[in-house]
Amino acid sequence: MSLGGAPELYETPGGGPDLSRGPRSRLLAGMRQEGAKGVLVAVVSTVVVFAVLITVVVRSPNWPAVQQQFFSGAEFKSSLPGIAQKFLRNVQAFMIAEVFILAWALVLAVLRSLPGPVFFPLRLLSIAYTDLFRGIPTILIVYMLGLGVPALQLPGVPTSAFFWGIVALILSYSAYVAEVYRAGIESVHPSQIASARSLGLTRLQSLRFVVIPQAIRRVIPPLLNDFVGLQKDTALLAFVVAVPEAFKQGQLRQAGDFNYTPLLAVALVFLVITVPMTRLVDWSVARQRARRQAGAAL
Repeated sequence: MSLGGAPELYETPGGGPDLSRGPRSRLLAGMRQEGAKGVLVAVVSTVVVFAVLITVVVRSPNWPAVQQQFFSGAEFKSSLPGIAQKFLRNVQAFMIAEVFILAWALVLAVLRSLPGPVFFPLRLLSIAYTDLFRGIPTILIVYMLGLGVPALQLPGVPTSAFFWGIVALILSYSAYVAEVYRAGIESVHPSQIASARSLGLTRLQSLRFVVIPQAIRRVIPPLLNDFVGLQKDTALLAFVVAVPEAFKQGQLRQAGDFNYTPLLAVALVFLVITVPMTRLVDWSVARQRARRQAGAAL
């Protein structure tokens, strides 16, 4: 019983106060109940909207013709194995380009972050590179390198369109990733560098052992976003320089069978890679947010 307006306390069988039945526990239970109701409403409304859309599409007058051209089950089954096999070329291009992009972009970001007038030429070159390759559409870079350089027939220079297509992706995406790295480097508080210098580390050692490790951990989510885009842009190699990969295989099947279902199969194999990467980005962002909140609580 509550006496003199004091909050009511409940006792456990052992005689101590039972906090699980207090006002705070009732508040948390109410919040959980409201959250469950919100999720249920969202799920139901989503199902209803999609059901209405599907019903409208399926009952349209030309749906049978569209279904045959874009959603043919037989065409999908026959084209998927060949497209999946050619998709390995996309994965190969992605893996090769990713390694060089990570390294070259980090060099560009470090050069741009070097202070002092002595390093001004290096900073200027890094800024010019970033502005140039971020300003030119990636497809134009693939065109110029993938078709132009092999046509020059320079002695000792590779003439493979696949090689120069990957080089084009590296040059283009390095400019974007360099800016991501630079944002991470600038997010490290100057006191970190000052502390490292006070311990006797040089400026380059401070960058290597203190700043860059912290910066890379902070920019992992945006880096993963860039690599989702890179995985999709490997299809430019087929569109521009006719590299036999998944999209090119889908185009060949579509042109041969006069059916667009193979392009749906191409979209599916790309989703198999890009959707898990997107979910990995969300998980990484949530993990970093939880770490920051835990650090703030301490």
